[in-house]
Amino acid sequence: MATLTFELPDGSTRAVDVVRLLNAGYAGRGQEDVAAHVAELAELGVPAPSVTPALYPVSPYLAQQTEQVAVQHGRTSGEAEWALVVDADGDLLLTAACDHTDRALEVHGVAWSKNAGPDVLARRAWRLAEVEDRLDALTLRAWVTHRGAETEIQHGTLAELLTPGYWADVLRDRGDLAPGTVLISGTIPMAEGVDQFAERWRVELADPATGDTIRLAYDVVPMPEPIG
Repeated sequence: MATLTFELPDGSTRAVDVVRLLNAGYAGRGQEDVAAHVAELAELGVPAPSVTPALYPVSPYLAQQTEQVAVQHGRTSGEAEWALVVDADGDLLLTAACDHTDRALEVHGVAWSKNAGPDVLARRAWRLAEVEDRLDALTLRAWVTHRGAETEIQHGTLAELLTPGYWADVLRDRGDLAPGTVLISGTIPMAEGVDQFAERWRVELADPATGDTIRLAYDVVPMPEPIG
């Protein structure tokens, strides 16, 4: 079981023992755009989901707060996302996340690819209730690093994605809105022409109303060559 610890704006901390980890997919608020994206991925060999939005169960130990992600090959990448976390008291927290996915495996099954890398979460969070009235204005950005040079690869707002409230209702209907549940939101589009297969990923979830920003970053570290 993974245990995550989050610092809140008032300086208090919340520890969460993760018992259920779920990754949303194809979770754009405009489902017509999602349908177009599904078609684009199909041309790359990624199987289409049976329904959209999709929801993929992920092994709970893959929820991590880490500065390094070990990978087996060069075709893995992150995705800037928000995460909804149900803490031990049942309170809903919102934080930044980066779903590190095996793109080579993705063509064989999206659910498999989600279980081949961690969901990296930030170490700070907001109470959802304290930002819920301005969620659409929150910004989500990501940068990738190649040979020491950083480039922005994602930049959008939470207005582009289905809301935490939407997913909270889905979880409640499933009986999963319980302490220890973590849901990762799905992502926003990546900039064309930017190489996602990077040596480092950095993600920010920012609140323009207060100037507060939740950050995470990690290095992508190749594993040693196997023997046999």
